[in-house]
Amino acid sequence: MPQDRPVPLDEYPVHQVPLSMKHVATGDRNAYDRCVFQVFDHGGRALLVLGLGVYPNTGVIDAYATLRTGDTVHAVRASDALGEDRMNLAVGPLRVTVLEPLRRLRLTCEADPEQPDSPTYDIEWTAAFPALWEPHHVQRRGDRLTLEGRRFVQAGDCSGTIRTGGEDIAVTAGEWTATRDRSWGVRPIPGEESGRLGEEFPAEGFHWIWCPVRFDDRFLMIVTQEDADGYRTLNDATLVRPGRPDRQLGWPRADITYRSGTRHVVSAIVHLTDPTTHKPLELGVESLTSLPLAVGAGYPPADDWQHGTWRGRGWVDRRTYDLADPSVHPLAGYGVVDHAARFTLDGRVGHGVFEHGSFGRHDPSGFTGFGSVAP
Repeated sequence: MPQDRPVPLDEYPVHQVPLSMKHVATGDRNAYDRCVFQVFDHGGRALLVLGLGVYPNTGVIDAYATLRTGDTVHAVRASDALGEDRMNLAVGPLRVTVLEPLRRLRLTCEADPEQPDSPTYDIEWTAAFPALWEPHHVQRRGDRLTLEGRRFVQAGDCSGTIRTGGEDIAVTAGEWTATRDRSWGVRPIPGEESGRLGEEFPAEGFHWIWCPVRFDDRFLMIVTQEDADGYRTLNDATLVRPGRPDRQLGWPRADITYRSGTRHVVSAIVHLTDPTTHKPLELGVESLTSLPLAVGAGYPPADDWQHGTWRGRGWVDRRTYDLADPSVHPLAGYGVVDHAARFTLDGRVGHGVFEHGSFGRHDPSGFTGFGSVAP
């Protein structure tokens, strides 16, 4: 066995436990550390969702980029063995470069000469507001801790170029919005045996809203998670206004309009409360375009690739999905969907992401099981 030696990051005074920065404090195989970005134009013509994650206890680094234009989703995915330089956020053709922490990042995807129509991009992401912590996120199945994560979220400007199908798409500040999150902790990786816990504590239902919204002078973050009976396990609605204290806007409650015969969001109204006047506020949501994260992006229940799974060294996969026929990708309706959306609040217009997932039973929505859909 080779000796366990220090890695470059050990030079810096950033340690939290008496271990090399090569290791995490937990031996849980599901340990992860990930970044995710959403980049979209205000006309709903293009939505780019990309991410990069490391899984220290399985020795994997992987990344993805999915671009929707029209009914077509172009996907680039890459996976490799996790190396020692944790500040090198790159795998295959995909790279995230931190130019200025919490302020400026560069997002790139290199071209493949053998697939010239596959998407590439070079985008600079610039924060418009300070990063905001989300509530500490914990999930259990029975007595088993299945998820414990810390996450911050941020909204900003973006500029650069996306190229797909031989066409350049200009990404310009003011006409495009970008959101992102950084999270780490423990999160399920495919391959874990559920055993007794899976049998005695089956998943009956899950209802999720994750909603970062950028207005010209303020940033709003809403996140909720509910069980099948509507019991809320995650709840926050925080308004960020530079130079002023953050303000919590009560207990968010969403009235969602679904496309008939699906659980695909068309629009929504999120009910909030002004804490100073106690008057109700309504956040209007209009979906402009959407990307199902189970199609190309590696989120459950994707059946062709999921995050953290070992594909061997130097694995790169590029493919195209057609969303015009829902029957081609039936799993898309059973995962989380990112909606690039137009928002209205108290006379202001903003843009952001309405990320939504609802599977199984959800009593407040009237869904009775996994096959239940909107009338």
